[in-house]
Amino acid sequence: MLSEYKVILASKSPRRRQLLDGLNIPFEVVIHEVNEIFPEDLAMEEIPVYLAKLKAEPFAEELNHDALVITADTIVWIDGQVLGKPENFDHAAKMLKQLSGKKHVVVTGVCLTSKEKQITFSASTEVWFKDLSAEEIKYYLENYRPYDKAGSYGVQEWIGYVAITRIEGSYFNVMGLPVQRLYEELKKF
Repeated sequence: MLSEYKVILASKSPRRRQLLDGLNIPFEVVIHEVNEIFPEDLAMEEIPVYLAKLKAEPFAEELNHDALVITADTIVWIDGQVLGKPENFDHAAKMLKQLSGKKHVVVTGVCLTSKEKQITFSASTEVWFKDLSAEEIKYYLENYRPYDKAGSYGVQEWIGYVAITRIEGSYFNVMGLPVQRLYEELKKF
């Protein structure tokens, strides 16, 4: 699969690298910095797709005909708002308190871009958290420091083991890349 393409993953996320590596597709990582700002009137599932397309834009002029760029963005959606990456300890603690005892939605938008075409899709996963104590939040933030993660948590870390009571949808989507759907889209590409 994809033998005619040189696959580029445009992501700083070690989790996305690990997940794409799990598909046994050779790829290299190339990153262009973009300002991740989106229009406020976008619907929940439109936001990460918009940001994934935004991350693909810097590649437009430099792509060869044999290149395929994968960009992605993940958001956490709760109470009608986006929880992005936390700015600091207090911001992360506030986010985790907001997630405590509630259901939220993790949405990842993915953009596949070549010289000839571009396709986008998103995947949504519902996640339920138990009530978290202040001590649990403090322990997690002091020991795992999830400042590079939307919603201030990593499902694959301690907090996922102790706090997540239920998931509907792709577990890997919560990690940051819906690899099952990505695999199907890459086969069609």
